[in-house]
Amino acid sequence: MADAENPLLGETTCGSLLQKLQEIWDEVGESDEERDKMLLQIEQECLDVYKRKVEQAANSRAQLLQVLSDAKLEHSTLVSALGDKSSVGIPEKGSETIKEQLAAIAPALEQLWKQKEERVKEFSDIQSQIQKICGEIAGNASEQTGALAVDESDLSLKKLDEYQVKLKELQKEKSDRLSKVLEYVSTVHDLCAVLGMDFFSTITEVHPSLGDSTGVQSKSISNDTLSRLAKTVSALNEDKKQRLHKLQELATQLIDLWNLMDTPEEERRLFNHVTCNSSALVDKVTVPGALALDLIEQAEVEVDRLDKQKSSRMKEIALKRQVELEKIFASVHIEIDPEAAREKIMALIDSGNVEPTELLADMDNQIMKAKEEALSRKEILDRVEKWMSACEEESWLEDYNRDENRYNASRGAHLNLKRAEKARILVNKIPGMVDTLVAKTRAWEEDRGMSFMYDGVPLLAMLDEYAMLRQEREEEKRRLRGQKKVGEQQNMEQETTFGSRLSPARSSGPKKVVGPRANGGANGTPSRRLSLNANQNSSRSAGKDGKRDSMKLAAPANIVTVSKDDAASHVSRTDSVPASP
Repeated sequence: MADAENPLLGETTCGSLLQKLQEIWDEVGESDEERDKMLLQIEQECLDVYKRKVEQAANSRAQLLQVLSDAKLEHSTLVSALGDKSSVGIPEKGSETIKEQLAAIAPALEQLWKQKEERVKEFSDIQSQIQKICGEIAGNASEQTGALAVDESDLSLKKLDEYQVKLKELQKEKSDRLSKVLEYVSTVHDLCAVLGMDFFSTITEVHPSLGDSTGVQSKSISNDTLSRLAKTVSALNEDKKQRLHKLQELATQLIDLWNLMDTPEEERRLFNHVTCNSSALVDKVTVPGALALDLIEQAEVEVDRLDKQKSSRMKEIALKRQVELEKIFASVHIEIDPEAAREKIMALIDSGNVEPTELLADMDNQIMKAKEEALSRKEILDRVEKWMSACEEESWLEDYNRDENRYNASRGAHLNLKRAEKARILVNKIPGMVDTLVAKTRAWEEDRGMSFMYDGVPLLAMLDEYAMLRQEREEEKRRLRGQKKVGEQQNMEQETTFGSRLSPARSSGPKKVVGPRANGGANGTPSRRLSLNANQNSSRSAGKDGKRDSMKLAAPANIVTVSKDDAASHVSRTDSVPASP
């Protein structure tokens, strides 16, 4: 122990205390043995104190070393967990004291703890988002409660990047699912509008969040929701398809009934919203309410009403069809028995053995065939009309040639003269017309395998008879011209014999001949040529007035019925007609 006084101990030191003890011992008179024993005890007690202090110091050092070891372990653990290779290094053991090493590592640990807290927060946020999206996809987002436990053994940036990649994939899947959900919702909205259904109640039956208009992100995107939306869209599309099919059937029935009963356009326009989709595709029907149930019911009621009305108007409709058919036949000179046809139609309707639609369909088919027949006969009939017109001009020309006053300066005489010139040109074309008409008619008959009838008479027979009679008439003209020459020679001989005494008779002779020729032959019977042309004229006039219904062509028919015996009785009359004005 030091003998110097220690000012910190109030100037009391071990030496001063030992000196004080010696004084006390001297005063008491302690023996040396007792004194030595007491000193040994004091020394032993001092050793014990030193030992305790050394042990305490050793324990403190051990604790510091443990703290340093734990700090180093924690440092390495944090560095390993964070994956940060650039962390603050730990000083080597021999270069610094323990406390210096602890002081050096403390800031690094503090920095690593701060990084760990931030990294754990990042992991927690990402994992929470992943868990939320997974819950939305699975459909159990509402069941997930509490924060997720973060695995602190691996907080590296690589692991964080993996979570971020997974989060981005899930976000993309969520976005795709949300787009799909919105597309389904839009499709359901459009289908409900077309079908006239309540969209809100329909969509909320799939999932309540789909009817929420506050936010898009709140809508369910689960597998179950997508599956139910797909089923709803499929069911609505099938319903739309069936309703459209039903509506198109009703529209077809409406159009057929309208056409059947000649319904006016004003009434038809009331159901334009029904008939406008009669041939539309399913995807093209997008007008709201176009396939509503009340609209289909309205169309059904109208079809039922027209169907009941159809039976009462059946006879009227059928007779209209028959009149149309008769007009077609009459326009192309096909002879039918209209009364028998009408009686047959009435009998069929009254018997009830045939459906009205079938009857009208059959009549429409007959009308179509009649139109086809009329089209095939058009060219020949046009040529017949030209032939008959030429015959009328021929008849007029003969009447004109018989007129003694045709050269007088009366009103219209110059017009008749021009007509006569044109008529002669047209009459000269008649043989060519007849030949062409015969060729066309024969070709038509060979193609059809049937005779070409004109108002019940074979057209070829009419043409053959006309050609034969025309030839006979030409021969008759030549014979009359010969007789005329003989008569003129006899007159010349008589003039030579009797001189001028017969000149008055010469001037009055033609006038006497003209009278009988104009009014008839020697026996008062009309000539064949006059009869032919007169009848042709009357037949043509009847055709122009539209009154040839069920009548045979007058000119050809009368040609056939004129007896050949009449030709001889009209020689004098036809002979008197001048050849030209």
